[in-house]
Amino acid sequence: MNTKILQNISILVALVVTAVSAYWLGARARPPAAPHGESTPAETAALYWYDPMVPDQHFDKPGKSPFMDMQLVPKFANADESSVIRVSSAARQNLGVRTAIVETGTLESSLRVPGSILWNQRDAYEISARVDGVVEKLYVRATYDRVRKGQALAEIIAPAWNAAAQEYLALEGLESTDARALREAARNRLRVLGMDASQIAGLRQGSSGIVLRAPADGVVTALAIREGQRVQTGMPLMTINGLDTVWAEAAIPQAQSIGIRPDMTVDARTSAFPGEVFAGKVESLLADVSMGTRTQRARIVLDNLDYRLAPGMFVDLQFTATTNAAHPLIPDSALIATGNDARVIVESKSGGFSPVRVVTGRSSAGQTEILEGLKGGERIVVSGQFLIDSEASLSGMLDRLAEPQAMPPMQHDAHDGHAMPIDHDEPSGHPVPLENDPHAGHDMHEGDAMPDPKAKDLQP
Repeated sequence: MNTKILQNISILVALVVTAVSAYWLGARARPPAAPHGESTPAETAALYWYDPMVPDQHFDKPGKSPFMDMQLVPKFANADESSVIRVSSAARQNLGVRTAIVETGTLESSLRVPGSILWNQRDAYEISARVDGVVEKLYVRATYDRVRKGQALAEIIAPAWNAAAQEYLALEGLESTDARALREAARNRLRVLGMDASQIAGLRQGSSGIVLRAPADGVVTALAIREGQRVQTGMPLMTINGLDTVWAEAAIPQAQSIGIRPDMTVDARTSAFPGEVFAGKVESLLADVSMGTRTQRARIVLDNLDYRLAPGMFVDLQFTATTNAAHPLIPDSALIATGNDARVIVESKSGGFSPVRVVTGRSSAGQTEILEGLKGGERIVVSGQFLIDSEASLSGMLDRLAEPQAMPPMQHDAHDGHAMPIDHDEPSGHPVPLENDPHAGHDMHEGDAMPDPKAKDLQP
């Protein structure tokens, strides 16, 4: 029985101590009251009122807190009082605050996307009938047969060719000036009908047909005739595609297509040949964006030694893109990004911290381009910045951030009259303040609970 009474008394004492502590914190944070009927300039410039025990909740007018039995505390709009957040050396160590210098350079990004092999349409040759005739012999019997340059493909017998050939042969033995002119005209007629020099020379051996030969090395990808078939003028007979080079097409995300440019080197890999790399170059970025996927096709020309890459294969393409213009580059960990905003925490020469709104560019390999807001050479916080940003949010500093603009050179920060020096001699066992100003009404100690920076979307 006595034990239970003692426990109840202990709980009651703890509650009383908590209430007294809360009231003392509120009283310590509350500014001195103005004389009756007078208002201080700070009150007229207050951004909002808040309860020190619940700082995330803001109120439009003064009064008593609905959470604790105490008056609300104003948050002043005096920029001179809240332009810089001061962090003691012990707090920096305990909070894990690390900084780094902003460097300026070009961002090299590596893009890896899948692609597929296609025929190089610029190496395609169409064999067609120049005149009416009959396929006397067909030397290529099936599609995808490989052929060499100059190889016989088919032999055609055509009356129009025979008549022109006979006329040419009849004039060949004559030596007069008129005969030579007529013989040259007959030769030109044979060329118009589709005969080359070797075919014309073959007429002397009494060849009865005209032999069609392959114009280049490649593969017969289309075969529209059979031996003995009658063909008409202009009829396509077969198609030959070269295989010295092939195309690879890849879908590039719209946001990353800016770094793709012609003649960019591309490495291609395929599971058919593990460990091998096929070199290629970007031929063009096609002027067609998919409405469904928001991707843009890139056409790459790949060298195809030994004809090992075949159309239809899947390949893994790796692009290495570099921006032309140099920009300030920051680690991704230094960026504080919300749905509508992006900012970094900048440290001045005197040790103060201020949030700066930035406009970001591309990101790659753990770095992000800064298009506006930084110049390079600034010292920014790369670890622990969310704790400082939370304090800036509570102090109303984020509400007064300007639009992104070029930062002044860092050597001028030494003249920042608002930044306070770090107290390097403060014992680590004492309370560690993290505040923007002693008069701002909000002190943060090592044992205090830190506000969650993700609790709400900050609207600058």
